[in-house]
Amino acid sequence: MIRSFVWGLAGMALLALGILIGLHYQSPGAPPVKPPETTGLRPQYRSGPFRIGIEGIPATPRVGANRLWIVLKDEAGDPVGGAALEAVAEMPAMGAMPAMQAPAEMREIRSGLYEGTFDLSMEGSWPLTLRIKKSGLGGTRLTLDMATGRRGLQLSSGATPLQPETATAPEPAPPGTVTLDPSRRQLIGVKIGEARVTDMRRVIRAVGRVTYDETLLADVTLKFDAWIGELYVDYVGATVKKGRPLFTVYGPELLAAQQEYLELKRRARRSDAAGALLAAARKRLSLWDMQAREIAALERRGVPYDYVPIHAPRSGTVVTRHIVEGTAQKAGTTLMRIADLSRVWVEANVYESELPLVQPGMSATVRLPYLPGQSFEGAVDYVYPYLEGQSRTGRIRIVLANPDGVLKPDMYAEVKLEADLGKRLTVPEEAVIIAGDTRVVFEDLGGGRLSPRRVETGQRAGGRIEILSGLDPGDRVVTSGNFLIASESRLKAGIEQW
Repeated sequence: MIRSFVWGLAGMALLALGILIGLHYQSPGAPPVKPPETTGLRPQYRSGPFRIGIEGIPATPRVGANRLWIVLKDEAGDPVGGAALEAVAEMPAMGAMPAMQAPAEMREIRSGLYEGTFDLSMEGSWPLTLRIKKSGLGGTRLTLDMATGRRGLQLSSGATPLQPETATAPEPAPPGTVTLDPSRRQLIGVKIGEARVTDMRRVIRAVGRVTYDETLLADVTLKFDAWIGELYVDYVGATVKKGRPLFTVYGPELLAAQQEYLELKRRARRSDAAGALLAAARKRLSLWDMQAREIAALERRGVPYDYVPIHAPRSGTVVTRHIVEGTAQKAGTTLMRIADLSRVWVEANVYESELPLVQPGMSATVRLPYLPGQSFEGAVDYVYPYLEGQSRTGRIRIVLANPDGVLKPDMYAEVKLEADLGKRLTVPEEAVIIAGDTRVVFEDLGGGRLSPRRVETGQRAGGRIEILSGLDPGDRVVTSGNFLIASESRLKAGIEQW
């Protein structure tokens, strides 16, 4: 009897359990019970022709089964039924482990409300891609950042957040706009800079060499055929003073000119008619480089000099010498060159693209590798009106004082010029992405939206680049992380747009 009683209690328990199961069982076609978290689910995003609300159950994704609720409306706010939805969570490949997918089978519960379940097989990040198509409206694709153990689904791209107060969208963003939530921006290191009007100063660097100041050069030549007598300056590098003798010469023409002068001088004492001829003979001696005191000494002596000294036409340094004692020289031959090195030129080559920025009068700093720590200040004296054909560089000339003779011709020199470009609209150089002939920046539109903008660029200086068109002062642009953003934007807007 006791056994019958026990079996009776067990049967009653099973019956009660069956009743509970029956109360909670739903036929496959019946809509599931709507959890409290989805009550009042409204559109959160605008993507293509749709306004979309998305919510996951549980709110923090977990390993195992997860439910996805989607509400779909059109621009007028009416529910969109009969749409085709595909939702796939995918863990990216890591090392030898291939990518894993967790598709959700989406079904429509009622007009505009869709539900699906997906199973996550392991802990980690599972970005969720949602594709929506509706005949007559079109389609769209958006991506949400999802990870186990982290609450909520965060928009990555493909949509624009709606304002929570009115559920209305901001102004439509240009094609290719990427939306990043704060955590994702921090993850990829997004930094923002500003387009602003700044004083641009462009530093131009060039290489060159020290050379002679050509206005301070003097050549020593003869105006008659002659033989070289005694040399007073017999090596290159010798320092000479203006008017001091360099060497002596013997020339039959010079000897005859002296004799003619002395003869006319004697005639002039007896007759005034020889005065004009005497003046002409004296002028010839002077033009043949005899000094006034030498002509006076010739008059006192009364006999021509066999060898006459040739004097330095200027003070300086002998830089070339082509004579030795006893050699014969023709009229017009350059025998010596004297250079005044108290002032020198530095001739530097500037790249063709930077040459328009160089103007005469702009300051220049010259450094020489063999004099570390020293610099010489000068100014651009001349910009040569031609280019060097092979190097495609233009030559400029800088004048430097050299009173101590530290700067020597043919020394290697490093030149730094600073061009004042005035006030110009600029952004940090890191903000500009170069895509062929196109220049692109990403403008921060607010609300996590980053939009590609084509710009025209100009000069670069001080880590900033000039913006000729495409931005206004005060526009905020991405300066770090923009290459990752560009990859997403290319997928959205099409590579041909770039």
